[in-house]
Amino acid sequence: FFIISPFYLSGCVKMFEKQVLIDGKGHLLGRLASTIAKELLAGQQVCVVRCEEINISGNFYRNKLKFMAFLRKKHLTNPKRGQFHFRRPSKVLWRTVRGMLPHKLPRGQAALDRLKTFDGCPAPYDKQKKMVVPCALRVTKLRPDRKFCKLGRISHELGWKYNDIISTLEEKRLVKGKAFYEKKKETAKLKAQAAKNVESDIKGCNEKLAALGY
Repeated sequence: FFIISPFYLSGCVKMFEKQVLIDGKGHLLGRLASTIAKELLAGQQVCVVRCEEINISGNFYRNKLKFMAFLRKKHLTNPKRGQFHFRRPSKVLWRTVRGMLPHKLPRGQAALDRLKTFDGCPAPYDKQKKMVVPCALRVTKLRPDRKFCKLGRISHELGWKYNDIISTLEEKRLVKGKAFYEKKKETAKLKAQAAKNVESDIKGCNEKLAALGY
């Protein structure tokens, strides 16, 4: 589930969190990449998980044709020298961000080193609070009648071999997360009941503490 951080809602940018962890699901590729690039250049550490769930505006077929055209671009005499075509969704996002940074200069290289991208949600990020970028969410920035596709599907059809593995791991993670949440709710309920049970016993103490300003 999504948590909107005050980090992105505030008018002034709150910089230098230890690390900003972004859940890539439901974001538009270009808008997310541009926001990340600005944060990296300002010195922020950024980590993006679930890159396979990132959206691209436009229907699937047109986007697949664009990616296939990109795959045809290669070195004239020795393809080993470049162009390098990343199929993995996390590396596609990484390359998109790289294009928005002066990556051939020391400042840009240092900024790119502050970025981490992952397919799925590996440990330890599976147990950490994740943020979203409201200015890059598809539901707020793309008209409801417009078509879109998932980056993971394009990667899967053009050479990425781990789509099924990531899907299986994500299903397991969601099951574990649901069990943890149910247990957490049960614990909170028991705590509230325990507090209610001793409310009358500690009423006098609470009144004295309140009088002293506690």
